Amino acid sequence: MLCCCYLSASYAFCQDTAAHIAIIPEPVKLVQNTGTFTLPATITIEAPDLPAVTSTVQFLEQRIKNATGYLISHSKQAAAPTIKLSLNKTVDQIIGIEGYLLTSTPTNITIVANQPAGLFYGVQTLLQLLPKEIESNLVMPEVKWQVPCVAITDYPRFGWRGLMFDVSRHFFTKQEVKDFINQMARYKLNLFHWHLTDDEGWRVEIKSLPLLTTKGAMRVTRTGYFGDFSKPLPNEPADYGGFYTQEDIKEVVEYAKARFVNILPEVDVPGHSMAAIVAYPELSCTPGADKYNVRAGEKTNEWHDDGTFTALVDNTLCPANEKVYVFLDKVFTELAPLFPFEYIHVGGDECSKDFWKKSDAIAALMKKENLKTMNEVQSYFEKRIGKIVASKKKKLIGWDEILEGGIADDAAVMSWRGEQAGVQATNMKHEVVMSPTTFTYLDYMQGDEALEPKVYATLRLNKTYEFDPVPAGANAKYIKGGQANIWTEQIANTRHLQYMTWPRSFAIAECVWSPKEKKNWNGFVQKVEQQFKRYDISGVKYSPSMYDPIFTAKGTSGNLQVTLATEIEGLDIYYTFDNSFPDKFYPKYSSTLTWPKDAVMLNVITYRKGEPIGRLISMPLSEMQERAGIKK
Repeated sequence: MLCCCYLSASYAFCQDTAAHIAIIPEPVKLVQNTGTFTLPATITIEAPDLPAVTSTVQFLEQRIKNATGYLISHSKQAAAPTIKLSLNKTVDQIIGIEGYLLTSTPTNITIVANQPAGLFYGVQTLLQLLPKEIESNLVMPEVKWQVPCVAITDYPRFGWRGLMFDVSRHFFTKQEVKDFINQMARYKLNLFHWHLTDDEGWRVEIKSLPLLTTKGAMRVTRTGYFGDFSKPLPNEPADYGGFYTQEDIKEVVEYAKARFVNILPEVDVPGHSMAAIVAYPELSCTPGADKYNVRAGEKTNEWHDDGTFTALVDNTLCPANEKVYVFLDKVFTELAPLFPFEYIHVGGDECSKDFWKKSDAIAALMKKENLKTMNEVQSYFEKRIGKIVASKKKKLIGWDEILEGGIADDAAVMSWRGEQAGVQATNMKHEVVMSPTTFTYLDYMQGDEALEPKVYATLRLNKTYEFDPVPAGANAKYIKGGQANIWTEQIANTRHLQYMTWPRSFAIAECVWSPKEKKNWNGFVQKVEQQFKRYDISGVKYSPSMYDPIFTAKGTSGNLQVTLATEIEGLDIYYTFDNSFPDKFYPKYSSTLTWPKDAVMLNVITYRKGEPIGRLISMPLSEMQERAGIKK
C-alpha cells in the first residue's frame, strides 16, 4: 500500500515512517513517499563552483566522511550524481532568498534553491533526514545510511532569526563563539547578536582607546551566585576576563558568513557602562568614578517589587559630557567596518538616572535643550548616538527603553520587556525585533529550582514554544522577526551554556522559521527527543527538564497540599515522603498530595512506559511551605 503523507499540524503521518522524520524547524511542506535512498560507498556531489556554495559542500562532505568513512568525489556534471545541489536560473518566488526544494528518491538526492543560503539550509535538513549517527566524528560501520524518500518545500517565516550571546558577564573564547554560531546555524538561525560590552567587561579591541581592553576587559575572580559576590578588595588583582582583537572579530565574521549568519554587535550605552568608565572615568557624570572597579558580580542595584531599581553606583555615561560623544564616535568608527551587517545595537536598557538627577551638568543640559524628564535626557543621548551610527553607514537598533522620552525616526526597536513596547513601535512605523522575556530569555531556569541553578525567573520549554513574533495588535509589516537572549551572569562555561540553550532554542528556531499553523507541541516534543539522541552522539549538552515534574504548593486549612504535573504527555510520577528514593514500585501520583505530619522531604521521579526518564527531585518541606506562603 502506498504511504504518501503530509506532515501537518495534526502530525497524522504514517506510524511506520514517523521515526525517520524529525526535522527542526518544521518544514513548510513535506511529502513522504515510499522507499529510501541508501548512500553508496562512493558518493558524488555536484554543486555550483561558487565560494558561498563551496563552504556548504565542504561542511556536508565533512559530516558524511566523519561518520561513514565513504569516499566522496566532486563533479560539475556527473552522469548520475549522488547528491546534487543547484541554483535556479529562474527565481522561484515561493521559496525566496533562503528557501529550498529537497527531493530524495531511491536513486539520488537533489537540493534546489535561488541563493546559496537556501542550499545551506537544505543541507541542514538533509543531515536531519540521515540517521542520528551522522553527527559522529568517528566512523560508524554498522549503520544503514538511508534517507526516506521525501519532497520538501521550505522557506522561513521571518528573515531575522536570532540568538543573543552575552560574552561580557563571562568571557568565552573565540572558538567557543564559533561553536555557538555553528550550532545555531544547524537549525536555520541566522542572526548572532553579540553582546560585547557591559559592566563586567569590554570585549572588543578599539585601537584608538586602548584602556578599554587593558583595564576594562578584566575583573577580579569570583565564583558562586552572581549578584551576591563580595566587592573587589583594594589592590586585588583583576585576573579574569579577556577580549577579542579586531583580527579575531574578522575571523568570526567570516566563519559566520560561511554559515549564512549575520552578526549584530552590541555596545550597551549609556547604562551598563562600568567597564568603559573604569577605563575612562571622565565619561561619568559622578565625581569619584576613578575609584570604580570593573564589576565582578557584586550587588550594584537595589531592586524593588515593581521591577524598578535604585542604583548604588553610577554605571552610566554622561549625556551632558561632549567627551562621551567623541568617545563613542571613535568606538563606532572602528566597530562599523568589522561587521558587514546593516545594524549596530546600542543597548539603552536599564539606564539608571539616579546619579543624573544629582548632576549639575545634566541640569544645565536639560535647561539648554528644554528637556523636561530624565527619559528625555536619555532620548537626547540616543538621538545623538543615532547620528553617529548613521555617519558610519549603519542603522541603529536598541532595547525598548529607547522609546521612552521620544525615539529617533529611523531607529529600530528590540522589544524585551514583554510585547507591548514592540506593538507600540510597530504602530509608530518602526522596525521591530521581538524578544520578550515572557518567551525568549534563555538564562531563566527551565525546570524546578530544586535542580536548576537559581535565577530570578523560570521559562519552561513549552512556554518558549508558544512564542509568536507577531503579537496581537502589532503591525506585522514592521516585525523583522524574533530572537532569544542568553545573558551569562550565571553561565560561566560553555557546557552550561549548551545546557541553557538547548532544547529551548529548538523552540525558538521553529517559532521564527516555520509557518504558525504547522506548530504542534506534541509533535515538537517527539522531534526534540530525536535531537537529544543526536546530541548524545555529538557531545552537545542539553537540558532534560521537560521530563521533570512541576510542583505547585498551597496552604489549605492549615495543611500543605502539593500538586504535581508534567510538561509533556505520557509520563508517570512516583513519589515518597519517607526519605527513600522512589521508583516504579512506589506510590504513583494520581491527585493532590497532603503533606504528612512530621515528613520533611518529598522525593519525586518520572517514568515513561516503565522506564525512568526524569531526574530524581528531592523537595524539602521548607521549600514547599515557602512557595505556599506558609509561615514557619
